Amino acid sequence: MSAITESYIEIMNLVYAYPERIDAGDFAGVGELFADAVFETEGGEPLVGSRAVQENFERWTRRYPDDGTPKTRHCIHNPIVEIDEANGSAVVRYYVTVFQRTADFPLQPVWANRYEDRFVRKDGRWRYAHRRGFQHMPGNVSAHLLLEPRQGK
Repeated sequence: MSAITESYIEIMNLVYAYPERIDAGDFAGVGELFADAVFETEGGEPLVGSRAVQENFERWTRRYPDDGTPKTRHCIHNPIVEIDEANGSAVVRYYVTVFQRTADFPLQPVWANRYEDRFVRKDGRWRYAHRRGFQHMPGNVSAHLLLEPRQGK
């Protein structure tokens, strides 16, 4: 396997770990992904490091007591991946659509967003360096969020 293929798999596994962890209600795990990173969204203060990211998700995202999850499915699509092996950096741009269903809330998309993730290779492993979320399109987030979302552009 080539170095670029190995890098692509490792980077995309990090990208896909985000929806897996958030949908499981593992906000500490989401925070761990961004241990060495800045996480920013339109209109919000940048979050730096694991703790800040974890606390943000705990403050904003509803988890249901029966299983501890937000009862969501974050679907990543249309990824564009640019890897610079020589400099140990990469960028992935993609869309996310969040679906949700609860006992009282029928299955539906509740959020759409764009992300631009930047990665660096450190100590031989790829890591998040920066995430930017933008072009937020919230739908009915009444069963998903604990706070009222800011409207993006």
